[in-house]
Amino acid sequence: MTVNHLSTIQKAIEELSQEKSYKSVCHPHFKDHKMPSIEALEEIVNLSRKIIFPGYFGNSSVRPDSVKYYIGVNTERLYELLVDQVFAGLCFMCDKPQGFDLKERKDVAHDYAAQFISKLPDIRRILTTDVEAAFLGDPAAKSKGEVIFCYPAVRAITNYRVANALLTIGVPLIPRMISEMAHSETGIDIHPRATIGEFFSIDHGTGVVIGATSIIGDNVKLFQGVTLGAKSFPLDENGNPIKGIPRHPIIEDNVVIYAQATILGRITIGANSVIGGNVWVTNSVASNSKIVQFKPRDLLFAEGGGI
Repeated sequence: MTVNHLSTIQKAIEELSQEKSYKSVCHPHFKDHKMPSIEALEEIVNLSRKIIFPGYFGNSSVRPDSVKYYIGVNTERLYELLVDQVFAGLCFMCDKPQGFDLKERKDVAHDYAAQFISKLPDIRRILTTDVEAAFLGDPAAKSKGEVIFCYPAVRAITNYRVANALLTIGVPLIPRMISEMAHSETGIDIHPRATIGEFFSIDHGTGVVIGATSIIGDNVKLFQGVTLGAKSFPLDENGNPIKGIPRHPIIEDNVVIYAQATILGRITIGANSVIGGNVWVTNSVASNSKIVQFKPRDLLFAEGGGI
């Protein structure tokens, strides 16, 4: 490194260290307390996958006589990491440090971690139905094991189930980070606040978006590029979007939505319906309906024309 290079680097360090340079993106935080860690959350997700699907993730072989030990070791590590990360999330979200009781929050983090682990058996049960739906719905799938190993939708839905369970308990920030990790990994964007029933499957998956207030029933199948989004954002008296109101679709049981369909607003897609590819739906659809694009010939006859 030359003297000129060293001088240039030192100047950049000085500029980057100025408070005015980073103040707008710096989060006020408790002194000596860590912020949530993407790396630690990745380990939490991987441990959850190991526990939910024994033998599919990690290097350990699992046998009936060793499964309890295998799950026990991973669960202990999961609990330890969860306490640390949930506590970091609680500290991060506090905007009034003066009234924040760190010991009380640490106790809450321990409680949240234990509550989450108590939910793992039910998370596994529901994910088993999701794997079953993917296997039965794809003629190319040779086994459920192949689905677990290979299908990005299973990874994304697993992250969603884990994140949703944490959010339901009351954990802040961490659930959204976990769901966005799956978004980056698979291209499937499922908000952890969405409500999704059993036997849920996503075929191929890239580009799927499921908004925060979406409600999805049982045995629903989505294809790639489907959007369950908001049509508009009501504004308050100051012209700012009103948050927290239901603004995404309700998808009832046994619905199939094909590739690139866009469904917007707080509308209902009735049970047993089929939504064709590349359609734009902004009004509710009755049960047992089939919505597809008009062909040019259909449009001509609909307008009273002919060929």
